[in-house]
Amino acid sequence: MDRAKHPVTNLAGRYGHPLHPALVAVPIGAWVASFAFDLASRFVPGPQSLADGARWLIGLGVVGAIAAALAGFLDLFAIPTGTPVFRTALGHMAINLAVTGAYAVNFALRGVGPPGPVAAGPLALSAVSLAGLTVAGYLGGELAYRYGVRVADETTQAQGYHHADKENS
Repeated sequence: MDRAKHPVTNLAGRYGHPLHPALVAVPIGAWVASFAFDLASRFVPGPQSLADGARWLIGLGVVGAIAAALAGFLDLFAIPTGTPVFRTALGHMAINLAVTGAYAVNFALRGVGPPGPVAAGPLALSAVSLAGLTVAGYLGGELAYRYGVRVADETTQAQGYHHADKENS
């Protein structure tokens, strides 16, 4: 179990500071913002700038997801195979890969559409992709908060709860 708390390489971040959770903020933020732009493009005059912005946010999210996936893949190597946590990690990874693929397709679809508000098809694909991202995020939370993957052990965590004034008396 302790093995899953330590990085297999410093490329995944040092002990207690994994890179994967920090990197996922980029695709999550970009894809949520792109959906907001999608919706707004259907209700404002001159929607093209919002539609274009949504497309580029999707592209940024795909690039960010690839970086996050590389760090996450390194974390996967630290998890013992055949365990519930490993199965959860595989599910988390599979869903995220499917979501990233869906967003890559969505990016490509938007490059050939007519100008104007985001069409119903790409909008629906974004909504379904966000739903998948939510499930994958839930599983990521299970990995970190339930199973403690790449989280410092309790002895290390407890050091942050000692009062400095009690140590000096």
